[in-house]
Amino acid sequence: MHTLYKLFLLFILLLLPLFAKEIKPAFIMKTEGLVNDFVLDGIYLYVGTDDGMVEIFNIKTRKKVDEIFITAEKSAMGDWVNPKILSVDRNRGKTLIVSSSIGGYRNVWIHDGKKLKRLISTEKKISIKEARFVDKENILYGTLAYEVANYALGEGYRTYEKQVEQSTFSDMVLSEDKKSFVTASESGQVTVMDVKTGKILKQPKPLNLDNIYKLDYKNGTIITAGQDRRVGVYPKDAKPYYLKSNFLVYCAGLSPSGNIGVYSANDKNDLQLFNVKTGKKTDTLVGQDSVPSTIKFFNEDGFFSAGYGYNIYYWYLKEINGT
Repeated sequence: MHTLYKLFLLFILLLLPLFAKEIKPAFIMKTEGLVNDFVLDGIYLYVGTDDGMVEIFNIKTRKKVDEIFITAEKSAMGDWVNPKILSVDRNRGKTLIVSSSIGGYRNVWIHDGKKLKRLISTEKKISIKEARFVDKENILYGTLAYEVANYALGEGYRTYEKQVEQSTFSDMVLSEDKKSFVTASESGQVTVMDVKTGKILKQPKPLNLDNIYKLDYKNGTIITAGQDRRVGVYPKDAKPYYLKSNFLVYCAGLSPSGNIGVYSANDKNDLQLFNVKTGKKTDTLVGQDSVPSTIKFFNEDGFFSAGYGYNIYYWYLKEINGT
């Protein structure tokens, strides 16, 4: 009976790919500028573009409801240049924005719903790539040189600054409770750190052999998207493994439970779903017209994706999951 049971399970696993299907976007929202980053806050989507603005969408009505503008800068040639919004985050009604500058350094802003305030100016000469809220009093940022720092908003100073590696910084994601964060670089190394102190908590053996473009961190599980065409998976309570893609993996994401994974799969801009526990690929999501670079789950039933284009895509998974 035990042998028959094993054969039955093997038969079912072999049949799974036959039932996989292609899924198209449930809806698409169009932006005015090319998308660099976006974040969800309730029913609103805050989208940072290369036109110097954060476009705000109501995902129920699927319409843009507001904008936050960053002033254009005048170049040495006398031309007005819109800054690129490199990262955007939300916390308690406030928007955290990192924007590019003509000189190569970065500005960091906070918008409280009415006014825009600059937290860190280009005069500090810091090449910040990404900044995220920790709480109402602190933010966390990462620089191109792979320095991560906790910045106290009230006092206006860094409570710590750590040089993680000599490699170039790629991405970072905070845990849901904001007590830890995971970060990665062009070396392929994943590092888990303590938010409050900056102490390195864990550096697992790398699954990626080259640059990690993006990562995600949900319910204790980490997923990475690599230049080496690997999707690294570091489960919360299981052995790490990787999936091999036939194209550069530019982004990856996890559902809130950490049970569903998705990654950019090929040169057609398709996205591939897989079961994190088993590593089995399931459905393919087709119809995105730009190379996927950002994935953010709304809930267990769906997620948003975008690339360097003018569209934000929503993918509905409830029927796929059979719930």
